[in-house]
Amino acid sequence: MKTIQEKSRRGRLAEGTPNPVDIHVGQRIKLRRQVLKLSQQQMAQKMGLTFQQIQKYEKGANRVGASRLFDISRVLGVSMDFFFEDMAPSVEVQSPMMLTMSENRKGLALKESAESFDDDPMKRKETLELVSAYYKINNRKIAKYLFDLIVAVSKSNVHLSEDE
Repeated sequence: MKTIQEKSRRGRLAEGTPNPVDIHVGQRIKLRRQVLKLSQQQMAQKMGLTFQQIQKYEKGANRVGASRLFDISRVLGVSMDFFFEDMAPSVEVQSPMMLTMSENRKGLALKESAESFDDDPMKRKETLELVSAYYKINNRKIAKYLFDLIVAVSKSNVHLSEDE
């Protein structure tokens, strides 16, 4: 049976600091909220929370449960895996499961994780900013021209060097 002290540390590191995975998830929440130009207050209102709770999630001070993460993904318009993208291996090894694994099993788990990493451009910050900027164009005819231009350039075999 766990002691009260052990239960209160659940999900945190031995020193009592937030788990780096929770911090990473919080940073991704903040990133997406900022791309959408939502304030913490606006996001909190959409979720029926206080802005202080959003702050705590973004800092990793409070862990985000599965049902809450589901709600956050809906409010921010992303899939739940978005919150775990671009996680450094040094963060991965500090998840509660990884902290309890032997070094052998940990190495195997990291290798499997690296092999299955999906480098989806739809999850990159640059893509999110581009899409956000595109939808801010009020003149939809100009937006369509830009869209067609980007599609045409992406299909061409023209390879420009960076200094051209």
